[in-house]
Amino acid sequence: MLFSDTYKTIGGVSKGLFRDRGSRFIALAFPVSSQDEIKTRLAELRKEYHDARHHCYAWVLGPDRQTYRLNDDGEPSGTAGRPIHGQINSRELTDILVVVIRYFGGTLLGVSGLINAYRSAAADALANAAVIEKQLMEKWLITFPYTSMNDVMKVLRDESCSQSDHRYSGNDVAIEITLRSSRADQISGRLNKIGGLQMKWLSSI
Repeated sequence: MLFSDTYKTIGGVSKGLFRDRGSRFIALAFPVSSQDEIKTRLAELRKEYHDARHHCYAWVLGPDRQTYRLNDDGEPSGTAGRPIHGQINSRELTDILVVVIRYFGGTLLGVSGLINAYRSAAADALANAAVIEKQLMEKWLITFPYTSMNDVMKVLRDESCSQSDHRYSGNDVAIEITLRSSRADQISGRLNKIGGLQMKWLSSI
């Protein structure tokens, strides 16, 4: 059975802005690939915008969008991180960090005002972002006798698998191949029909 192996993220940094009763909400959206990268981005922003009152954010990682975190950074619970996360989810984005930096204008906005402000700032940043679609890929190592080279190459061409790191050892050949996750069962089924061939999964990419 085929499954969706595509997901959406953003192609680069984008920025948004919302103002309400003197408060400024600067939103920044970043493509990210790991929690370490997120921590680095947040530390950089705290240094750059050190005089801001709040740095609220939400991030989502992974094609299934199940790894995420929200942070209200001192704002009333649920008024900042949740609406930011809601804007990410409404666009079905992942591998993304959205930070909304607030410069307090002296007037309290109330719960509904804060929710609207953080949602609107995040929405503006995402509206300005270039959304791109990526494919979930897998890397495999295949080893086979040199005499099976033509049969293997035919499958790899038919299935549009990319190849790298060809290694030869006596009469054996080892090749790293990259393929779409949704085609993994189909391709491995064809390759495993070739005599003497072995496949080893390396990673998802």
